[in-house]
Amino acid sequence: MIRTAGSGTGLALAVLSAATFGTSGSFATSLIDAGWTPGAAVTARIVAAALMLTVPALFQLRGRWAQLRRSAGPVAAFGLIAVAGCQLCYFNAVQRLSVGVALLLEYLGVILVVLWMWLRHSQRPRSLTVVGAVGALAGLVLVLDITGSRIDLVGVLWGLAAATGLAVYFVMSAAADEPLPPLVMAWAAMVVGAVTLIALGATGAIAMRSGTSEVRFLDHQTSWLVPVIGLSLVAAVIAYVAGIGAARLLGAKLASFIGLTEVVFAVVFAWLLLGQVPTGVQLVGGAFIVAGVTVVRLDGLREPRPAPVAEVACVGVHSNA
Repeated sequence: MIRTAGSGTGLALAVLSAATFGTSGSFATSLIDAGWTPGAAVTARIVAAALMLTVPALFQLRGRWAQLRRSAGPVAAFGLIAVAGCQLCYFNAVQRLSVGVALLLEYLGVILVVLWMWLRHSQRPRSLTVVGAVGALAGLVLVLDITGSRIDLVGVLWGLAAATGLAVYFVMSAAADEPLPPLVMAWAAMVVGAVTLIALGATGAIAMRSGTSEVRFLDHQTSWLVPVIGLSLVAAVIAYVAGIGAARLLGAKLASFIGLTEVVFAVVFAWLLLGQVPTGVQLVGGAFIVAGVTVVRLDGLREPRPAPVAEVACVGVHSNA
């Protein structure tokens, strides 16, 4: 039985992660409108985030390099697939599909998580989970408003690859036997992701075009550093660390369903920061997503976890419950 305190902390971290991930579109839009390519924006995001986390991660490691070496395989896989690969596949999908369709395909990763837990751990989804999943995905379609969007087979394949990367993110984040603290895991994976993206940019595999001219953000001209810092600190550092901590406390399935609320937060932040007012249909879709996540939560959808005290300590939060 998982303690309520640990579960509450996990829910708070999951919502924080979804909210901070949801800011990425608003920050990135100002850079892309100023002539940056998506590849350059995401590379700046991951490189800056890795640099920001370096000192805190090294302090938390305290010279325990053997621990990092033992986790080299999972770290490399997480950095290549869940960090660099997922974002690269998504941006390739966006080049051929509308943003709404690309996001919808990427978030099919939530369903892949359920299927993985069913096939790998024999955790067959119960009826409430199926109802919640259908409701959440229906809400996702409404929020993204994909009516009249163009469909391209290659773009669909890129979107499905992004969904696989998203599923890997939640499954690997939830690994109960991973000895690295969430902050160190996020830092090490971002280093791998940053090196990978830089290498791909250097070989011309992804377009890298940026600039140092001022960008428009919050209806004001400001330095390009403002959205870059927002992308790296808010939408990467906080988002990834909180997301890994949440998945370890809640399990991959529940954390992934809560992750769907990122789309709702993205719409809200686009409204507040960019003046893009959501439609009534999008608001209804947001309600469906929240309702679907609530149903899944009520169904108690969590894979069996080890002792909750150890999990909470791993995230660095102490409970007196």
